Amino acid sequence: MYQWVSLISLWAIPVTIAFVLLHGWKREVPVYETFVEGAKGGLTTTIRILPHLIAMMVAVNMFRESGALDLLLRGIKPVLDVLHFPEELVPLALLRPLTGTGSLAIATDLIAQYGPDSFIGRLAATMQGSTDTTLYVLTVYFGAVGIRNSSYALKVGLWSDLAGVIFSLLIVTYVFS
Repeated sequence: MYQWVSLISLWAIPVTIAFVLLHGWKREVPVYETFVEGAKGGLTTTIRILPHLIAMMVAVNMFRESGALDLLLRGIKPVLDVLHFPEELVPLALLRPLTGTGSLAIATDLIAQYGPDSFIGRLAATMQGSTDTTLYVLTVYFGAVGIRNSSYALKVGLWSDLAGVIFSLLIVTYVFS
């Protein structure tokens, strides 16, 4: 099974790119020109969302550097112990809805410190793949297109992130313990 997964992982992106190019060629789509137009649109979008990105990065860094995260960890430690949730993973669970880069840095540090095959390393990797940057998506994409009322999307996104954390813990505990 591992060999099949490795083979699929190796060929998934090249096959997808080849499929898109061949499909465009078959439909007589000017593939290169379409790509360039998409890149222009992407650059325009990047310029529009830049203020939202900067605001999000500043807020995340303020939360981490102010000591608020450490204070929160000390307050919820008894609950974490009852749930058998490693304290080391709380920053990842809290920052993942905010920032992909920040949470990836935390996951990378945890994997480097504890090892990829440790319980914490496996749980960090599973959480990273099972949750999304909800607040980032709402701030950047909703802000870019001018959507101001995102309360339902926020609720659904945060509940989904919580479900991702809970099921990551359950699955990693079940599969690897």
